[in-house]
Amino acid sequence: MYMQSTSVAMALDGKVALITGGSRGIGAAAVRLFRQAGARVGFNYRIARERAAGLIAECGGAEQCRAFGSELNSAEAGRALVQETMAAFGRIDCLVVNHGIWPPDDAPIAAMDGRQWRRTMDVNLDSVFGLVQAAVAAMQRQAASNGEARGHIVLVSSTAGQRGEAFHADYAVSKGALISLTKSLSSELAPQGIYVNCVAPGWVDTEMAAPALATEGGRAKIFGTIPLGRVARVEEVAAPILFLCTPWAGFISGEVLNVNGGAVLVG
Repeated sequence: MYMQSTSVAMALDGKVALITGGSRGIGAAAVRLFRQAGARVGFNYRIARERAAGLIAECGGAEQCRAFGSELNSAEAGRALVQETMAAFGRIDCLVVNHGIWPPDDAPIAAMDGRQWRRTMDVNLDSVFGLVQAAVAAMQRQAASNGEARGHIVLVSSTAGQRGEAFHADYAVSKGALISLTKSLSSELAPQGIYVNCVAPGWVDTEMAAPALATEGGRAKIFGTIPLGRVARVEEVAAPILFLCTPWAGFISGEVLNVNGGAVLVG
């Protein structure tokens, strides 16, 4: 029997989202999608002020989208970013923790500089603690009505956090910790109506991955590990993040959603 097709909306009207690392790559794609879904959005940038300003203009101006300069290299910086978002918009309904660093040069564990290890943990893990801590406190103060979620948290991990990555132990450890944090927070916060999930991308066409994808040999090596034979577009990661913050994901908490073209199954 023929059925007329209808659109299925993933709407976030009236909601406020904070998206870290929002000036480029996956983060910028998520900022655009969350705005298209009706949310007001705050995001941080480190040095890309002009790029951030352009994204604000694209997304409806400062009433709908704000950018905050933040290094996000400590728990204190994470808490401060949440406070800035609250001051700008009055609430926070969705926290998307997308920022992070991946030192591109191979570093054998016996020779890895302790400063590299510490910086990776500062950015990829310690700041996440501050972000989550402050956002959860804000969400707990927000009353939920009609069975709606009190808040959504999506942590962006990596396939490296699940299967490790030789010569990049610092990055893999930090991303593996986010998976553990997802499960711990879900167990703690789901009864309060705060949903915590994780999206774990594989290789994505971003500036962070550009050095590894810069040569034909590098691309061939990477593509050979991905059953779909290519890297992801940023929108293909941003869309699952958005989904996990909508009512359509209303019975999903503590999940690790792999977005890797099948790579984690064959690595």
